[in-house]
Amino acid sequence: MYKTLKKEIVSVLVLNQANVLARVVSLFGRRGFNIDSLTVSATNDPTLSRITIVFSATEQSMQQIITQTEKLEVVKSIFVLDRENSLYRELLLLKVNAGSEQRRFIKEIVDIYRGKIVDLSKDSMIIELTGTPEKLDGFMEVMTEHDIVEVCRTGITAIESNAVEMNLDM
Repeated sequence: MYKTLKKEIVSVLVLNQANVLARVVSLFGRRGFNIDSLTVSATNDPTLSRITIVFSATEQSMQQIITQTEKLEVVKSIFVLDRENSLYRELLLLKVNAGSEQRRFIKEIVDIYRGKIVDLSKDSMIIELTGTPEKLDGFMEVMTEHDIVEVCRTGITAIESNAVEMNLDM
């Protein structure tokens, strides 16, 4: 019987040391999980880093990968982020070809999406936009009418106010 996949966002607190990211990510790969988005960041504790992983899984396989991940000695805690109580953000940098006649139209779109033009040259502009993945997708859809040169997206970073923590004896 076919089981539906659900997109999950997991926040993993790990020791801030060399090769930790490779160990966590390779565990996902060895178990057949495709990572949709991955970000790593510093925390308020210099000995810890936060890895935010977005992936698709069935309920059963999600529980298995979480259990296996928390067994790694470099993992201090793992949170499955609740979409209702979480804040998600992503950063987009977009370079578009824009002559003087197109800039006004592009600036209006950027303003509507509360983005910023961070670089401007004679023939192009670079736009910075932060928001939910859906907001960035919507912006990209509108911008397809323009000559997009390059796109760079960071991937999702997230925080939850009431995370259900699986603490591993810090």
